Amino acid sequence: MTEKEKKQKTMKASVIISLTVSIIIILVILFFTIDAETINQLTTTKIKYEFFLIAILLNILYWILWAARLKILSNAFDKNLNISLAESTKIIIANLFLACITPSMAGGEPVRIHLLNKDGMSLGGATAVVIAERLFDAIFILIMVPIAFFIFQGIRDLGFAGKGLLIGIVVFAGFILLFIYAIIRPEKTKSFLIFISNKISKSSKKKNKEGKIIKRINQEVDNFHNSMMSFRGNEGRKALLKASVITVLFWSTGFIVPSMILLGLGLPPYFIESYAAQVLLLVIIMMPTTPGSAGVAEAGIYGLYGILIGTGEGSLIGVFLILYRFISYYMNLIAGAIFQHRVFKSVASFSIDMIKKKKE
Repeated sequence: MTEKEKKQKTMKASVIISLTVSIIIILVILFFTIDAETINQLTTTKIKYEFFLIAILLNILYWILWAARLKILSNAFDKNLNISLAESTKIIIANLFLACITPSMAGGEPVRIHLLNKDGMSLGGATAVVIAERLFDAIFILIMVPIAFFIFQGIRDLGFAGKGLLIGIVVFAGFILLFIYAIIRPEKTKSFLIFISNKISKSSKKKNKEGKIIKRINQEVDNFHNSMMSFRGNEGRKALLKASVITVLFWSTGFIVPSMILLGLGLPPYFIESYAAQVLLLVIIMMPTTPGSAGVAEAGIYGLYGILIGTGEGSLIGVFLILYRFISYYMNLIAGAIFQHRVFKSVASFSIDMIKKKKE
C-alpha cells in the first residue's frame, strides 16, 4: 500500500468514525426521547420553517465573517498581500471538511496554512495568522466562560460537567501562554523546535540533513515572529481591533442558530441561556476527544439544552438535536468536502506533507 493510499484510508476511517458515532448517539437520544407525546406535539405545533431557513443563512454568514477575519489578519501580517473576501471564504469553507473530522477541529489549520501559503504568504506568516485566529477565539471563550457559568449555575448546578469545563479552560489558558512565550522568546522557541526535530530524526527511518532542518526552523520561526510583530504599528492595531470585533460577531452569529431552530419548533428561543450554552458547548467540542467531537458534541447538546427545553415526555430535544447538528455540523462537512474537492481535486488528497513539499 502506497503512502497516498494509507492517508486516504486514514481519512476515510476518520469520516466513517465521526459519522457513525454521531449518528449512533443521535439515535440513542431519539430512542429515549421520542414517544407518542412527542409525535402529538409535533403534529399540533405549527412548525415555522422560515426560522430553519434563517438558521441556515446564519451558518453561511458565520463562514463569511470568519473569512473576513482571515482576510484582515492575512493582509495585516503581509502588507504586500491582498487576499480578497471571496478567496478567504473559499479557504474557510475548504478547511471545514478536515475540521469536522479531527479532534479540536485541528485538521482545518493545515488547510488554511497551505492555501494562504499558496496565495503568496510565507509559511511562517501563514502559521502566525492561523495561530492568531486561535488566540482570538481562546480569549473570547475565556472571557465568556465565567459569564456562561454564572447564567447556567442560576438554572441548575453543573456538577461534574463543571469540572470538565474547568479542565478545558486551563488547556485554553495554557495555549495562550505558550503562544505569548513563542512571540517574546523566538530564540528559545527555535532551540525547543530544533531539539524536538533532532529527537524525531534519530528515531525516524528517514534521515534528514540536520543543517537543512535547522535552517528551515530558523527561517520559519523568524517569519512567524516578524509577522506577529507587525501588530505593533498603527495599522496593526487597527487590524487587531477589527479582528476582535469580527471574532465576537462571527461566534455570536453561530450562537444564534440554535435559538432560530427553537423558534422554528414553536419553543421559546432562550437567547441568553442558549448563548451561554453555546459557549460551554464550544469548550467541550474544542477539547481533543473523538474525531470531530462526534458523540461528545451530541451528548453536550443533550445535556445543556435538555436543561432548557426538558428531556421528559413530549420533549423535542431529539428533534432539536437532529436539526441543530445538521446545520452546524453536517452542512459544514458537506460544504467543506465539496470545496476541498474543488481545491485539491480530491477530498482525501490533502495532507500536511503538501505544506512541507511547498517549501522544499
